[in-house]
Amino acid sequence: MAKAVRMADIAEKLNVSVVTVSKALSGKDGVGSELRETIIKTADEMGYLINKKTDSSNSDSHLIGILNAHRYLEKGSSFYWSLYEKLLKSFSSTGDLGVLEVITEDAEQNLIVPNLVKSNRADGIIAMGPFNDDYLKMLSELDVPVVLLDSYKSRLGFDSVISDGYYGMYIMTDYLIQQGHHDIMFIGTIGETSSITDRFFGYCRALADAGIPIRDDMIIPDRNEVGKIEFSLPDDITKRATALVCNCDNTAYEAINMLSERNIKVPDDISVVGFDNYILSWISPIKITTYEVNQDRMARESAKQIRNKIKNPNMPHDVRMVNGDIIVRDSVKKI
Repeated sequence: MAKAVRMADIAEKLNVSVVTVSKALSGKDGVGSELRETIIKTADEMGYLINKKTDSSNSDSHLIGILNAHRYLEKGSSFYWSLYEKLLKSFSSTGDLGVLEVITEDAEQNLIVPNLVKSNRADGIIAMGPFNDDYLKMLSELDVPVVLLDSYKSRLGFDSVISDGYYGMYIMTDYLIQQGHHDIMFIGTIGETSSITDRFFGYCRALADAGIPIRDDMIIPDRNEVGKIEFSLPDDITKRATALVCNCDNTAYEAINMLSERNIKVPDDISVVGFDNYILSWISPIKITTYEVNQDRMARESAKQIRNKIKNPNMPHDVRMVNGDIIVRDSVKKI
């Protein structure tokens, strides 16, 4: 049986990029007319099925590529593993197939087209979690529908499904204020992801509404240069703050461990809240008060979005925001 021709095969033969081949075959701008004709002719001679995606858009089932950056999965347990499982559950109810492709740091930095797209297998892509802007721009230029899950980039015109980080973190910060806290520190790298940034502004709004000044010395970045969680706490933290608002449960878990190593007790000496209601929030030695992200609904909404985009690629772009709930546990003390 002859091997199916991929866009990557055409690109290799003509010494052009896969993105160029994708643009030429889908009729998108950015490719000269002479090169476009050469690519189309070469694709035809090689037996490439140019209309494959068009045919599949009328099918009741689809193959959906699920992309996630390696840095979010490398520890073996992640918020995104859980979200991925819920995506598969959503796809199973509609007869679709979800296939995970882990994007390495090298692939992301060098704008390497996902294998599922190169091989012309994916009818649609869900990019799960943040990617850098250049990589997302590259995805937007491919001849395949893309939905962002747990991130958004309005300038690139993607459909997106996100949790309500702004209002969710407003709720968490306001809860601390109601418990008598006014010296509240935020732990998160502003600008690292859209989620962290939204959560930071929710924190700021809650402080502003309570008349509490927003101070630069009350903000601790928690990510290193490649986006991994890595931070330290100031030596005088209990003098500067009575509570820590962490942008995610992973950061809250790490903060509690750091405090424990200094014999600083949570919540007696300092209170801590997280965000996501991920597994670390309840396996922590101190059960973490957090904001539960509704992963089931996020998965359902993104599965619905990608099916709609496959069937109608020209439909208007849509950003769907999913609300959650505060989960009160043991990490906050009323003062």
